[in-house]
Amino acid sequence: MKQLQRRTRRNAAVSATSTKAHVFSERMNNYQNVLTTRWQALPPRDQLALAILSIFLLLFIGGYGGYSVHQAASDSKSDYQEQVADYFWLRAQAGNIDSSALNTGNNSTGEADMPPAGRINALLNNSGIAGAQVVATGDAVQLSFTHPSQAVVSTALGKLEQQGWQFTQLSMQQDLTNKSIQVQATVTS
Repeated sequence: MKQLQRRTRRNAAVSATSTKAHVFSERMNNYQNVLTTRWQALPPRDQLALAILSIFLLLFIGGYGGYSVHQAASDSKSDYQEQVADYFWLRAQAGNIDSSALNTGNNSTGEADMPPAGRINALLNNSGIAGAQVVATGDAVQLSFTHPSQAVVSTALGKLEQQGWQFTQLSMQQDLTNKSIQVQATVTS
């Protein structure tokens, strides 16, 4: 009995679907017949003008769509290349750090007596980065800052490495609107 009910439901669902498809097909055929009748009722001159206008609109829409896709891809590629160039420039600046200036700076300011977070904060301030958030978490120190100059960021990170700090986590992102660099890092001694 149950199998018969299931078959009946399936057959009803299939017939409803096929009925909807049949109605849609008939509507499309009617619409196509109306268009063909009206097209044939036009004089040859109007048929030619309408055909040329249709071709022009298709070419214009296709051309503009292709141009806009090409422009978006070109903009995306140039943004990517700029970011890659900034990354390699930052890596290249790591060798331009003056290690003798770092060693004399620590001795004259008495930074050896400071806690690790204080030493990192003082080092960042001496590098030209003001307002950095520096927090000691156990053996590690987390720091976060934003600065508009890539050279200053590179120099500060290089000084941290030369002081013996090792980066366990480093995240650098550049804001595309104002080109400032946001740095979040975790360092250990």
